[in-house]
Amino acid sequence: MSSRGPKTSAKARIDELRRLLSDHDYRYYVLTEPIITDEAYDRLMKELIELEHEHPELWISDSPTQRVGGMPTKEFPSVKHRVPMLSLANTYNEDEVLEFDKRVRTLLKGASCAYVCELKIDGVAVSLIYRDGIFVRGATRGDGFQGDDITANLKTIRSIPLKLRTAHPPEECEVRGEVYMKLSDFEALNQERDRSGERLFVNPRNSTAGTLKLQDSKEVARRPLQFSAYFYRQEGAHDGSHFDNLKLLRRSGFPVNEQVALCRSVGEVIAFWKKWEEQRDKIDFDIDGIVVKVDSIRQQEALGAIAKSPRWAIAFKFAARKQVTILRNIVLQVGRVGTITPVAELEPVFVGGTTVARATLHNVDYIESLDIRVGDTVEVEKGGDVIPKVTRVLLEKRPRGLKPFRMPMQCPACGSKIYRPEEEANFYCENIECPAQIKARIEHFAHRGAMDIEGLGEAVVDQLVDLGFLRTYADLYDLHERKEDLTKLDGWGKKSVENLIEAISESRKRPYHRVLFALGIRHVGAGVAQLLCAHIPSIEQLIAKTEDELETIPGIGRRIAESLVRYFGDAHNRNLVRRLEEAGIQFRTVQTQPQSDSVFAGKTVVLTGTLSAMTREEAKEKIESLGGKVVGSVSKNTDFVITGESPGSKQQRARALGIRIVEEEEFLNMIGQ
Repeated sequence: MSSRGPKTSAKARIDELRRLLSDHDYRYYVLTEPIITDEAYDRLMKELIELEHEHPELWISDSPTQRVGGMPTKEFPSVKHRVPMLSLANTYNEDEVLEFDKRVRTLLKGASCAYVCELKIDGVAVSLIYRDGIFVRGATRGDGFQGDDITANLKTIRSIPLKLRTAHPPEECEVRGEVYMKLSDFEALNQERDRSGERLFVNPRNSTAGTLKLQDSKEVARRPLQFSAYFYRQEGAHDGSHFDNLKLLRRSGFPVNEQVALCRSVGEVIAFWKKWEEQRDKIDFDIDGIVVKVDSIRQQEALGAIAKSPRWAIAFKFAARKQVTILRNIVLQVGRVGTITPVAELEPVFVGGTTVARATLHNVDYIESLDIRVGDTVEVEKGGDVIPKVTRVLLEKRPRGLKPFRMPMQCPACGSKIYRPEEEANFYCENIECPAQIKARIEHFAHRGAMDIEGLGEAVVDQLVDLGFLRTYADLYDLHERKEDLTKLDGWGKKSVENLIEAISESRKRPYHRVLFALGIRHVGAGVAQLLCAHIPSIEQLIAKTEDELETIPGIGRRIAESLVRYFGDAHNRNLVRRLEEAGIQFRTVQTQPQSDSVFAGKTVVLTGTLSAMTREEAKEKIESLGGKVVGSVSKNTDFVITGESPGSKQQRARALGIRIVEEEEFLNMIGQ
C-alpha cells in the first residue's frame, strides 16, 4: 500500500499535467514543432480541469487552465504604463529613411550604430507584466500613457506564456508585442460564422481588436489569436542590445518573428524593406511595413523621444494598397476647431482588407492640383494601409460636362462665412458657436482619453446641443440643475439622467493633463498635454507663457506654441477655463509629498491578489505618496503584504516568514478611505 495520500497523488498529477501542457504550448506556438495531436492535448486539459475542480486548494494563477476564460467582466479598468507606449513615426520612401539615419548619427555625435529590422505585424499592441516570472497583468496601448487592463483576455492566448521559461526570472519585467490573427485562421473563422448565419468580420486586425474588447474571456478563448513579442524591459537594465533581448524573449518562452535582421548600415535596412515588400503576400499574416530600431539600449536612451514618438525607431511602411472606383459626391465636414475638410463619397470598394465608401480629400488645394470632379473615376489607396484617400483621377475615363469643384464661402453646418488664414491650406468656420463645432468639441471633451464621461456619446451630444441644453462643454457641469427637464426628453428616464449626472460629476477627478487635452486646443494631443503639465504645473502659469517661453520646453515647437497662445488669448476660451475651474475641474498638477508620519513611511510593501476598491497601480501610487515602497516579491525585508481576492503564493510566503498580512478593508482604513 502506497504511503502517498489522495491529496499528495492529486498534487503530483496536477503538477505533471501543468508541466506537460505548458511544454506542448511552447512546442506548438513558439517552436512550431508539435508532438501530440489536438485530441490528445484536449484530453490532458480536461483531466487537469477536473482535478483542479476537485482540489481548489491547489489552484495557481499560472495554470494552463486559466486560458479557457473565466466569468465575464463588467468593464476594463484603466492602468498606467510605467514607460509610455509611444507610437512610431512613419516613413514611406528611401529618402526619408536616409534622413532618419542621418538624424540618428547626428544626435549620437557620429558614433557608430547598428539597426534591428523586424516585420511590422498589423495587429494590436499590448503590454505584459511579469513578477517573479508569473504573468500578472496585460494591458492595451490605449493613449500610450494608460490602457485597458485585459489580463483575463490575454491569458486565453496560448502563445503568451503564463510563466517564464527561465531558471532565475527577474523580480519584475515588461514584455510588449502584437496580438494578431493568421490569415488562414481568419478565413476559417469567417467560414464558421457564415455557416452559423453570423455577420462576417471585415479583416484580421479589426476582428483582433474587437475580440480583445469582449467582456467574456471564454468567448475570447474561442478566437484564434496569436502573439508575437518585440520588446523587453527590466528595471535598471541599461546595457545590452535590442537584438539580444529578442533572443532572451525566445529563451523565455515567447514567440518572436523569425524574420529579423541586424543591419550594420542603412543600405542593409533598405534592402530588408525591399525584400519584404515583394514577399509580403507569401506569409500567413498581414504586415504593413518594417520597424527599424537602433540596436544599442544605451543609444536608445541617449536618443530619447519627442512628445509622441521615440527618436531611435521608425516604421518604414510599404506602398499603399490601391483600387479604382467612382466619386459620387464631395461633402464638407466641420471639425471641432472649425476646420472645413472636403470628403469624397465613393462607390463602395474593397481596399486592403476593408470596404471604403468615404475618403479624405485633404483640402481645396489638393482637389485643384488633381482636378478632382464629382463623377470622376478615381484611384483610392489606404495611406500606410490605414486611412483611405483619393490619389489619382483617371482622366481618360472622365465623362463630358463634369464641372470643377468650387469651395463654397459658407459653413455647411451653420451658414456662417468661412475663411482661410494666410499660409494655411485649410478653410475655417469663424462662428465659435457653430453647432458642428460645438458637438465635436463636446464629444472630444467627453472622450475616454480625455474626461471619460460615460454615456455622453455622439447621439446624446447631438440631442442635447440641438435642444439647447449644451452650447459649450462647460455647460455639462450645470446639467444637474435641469434634471427634471432632461427626464422629459425622448429616450430618457430618471435612472439614465442620474447616471449621466453622476458620470459628469465623476469627471471632476480627472488629472490636469487629461483636462488640458480635453480642451481641444489645436496641436495639443495627449502626449503634448502630458509634456506641458510636467513642465508647467498650473493653468495660470500656462496662460501667462509667451511663444518663446513655451518653445524652451523640449518637444514643444513653434506651431504648438502659437496654437496655445492663440487659444488662451481668446476671451471666450479663458471664460470657459474659468467656468470649469469654478465647477471643480483640476487645472493643477498635484505634487504629493511623502508623509513621514504615515504608517507606510519608510516601509516595504507587496501587493497581491485583486483589490475591489481600486486597481493595483492606484494602490501603489497611494502607498508611495505616503512614503512607502512597493516591490514585486516577498522577502525578509518586507514590512506589509496587502492582500485582495485570490492572493496566491505571496500570501503563503508572507505567513511562512511571519510578515504582517493586511487585508483590503484594513488597508483602506490605513490610507483613510
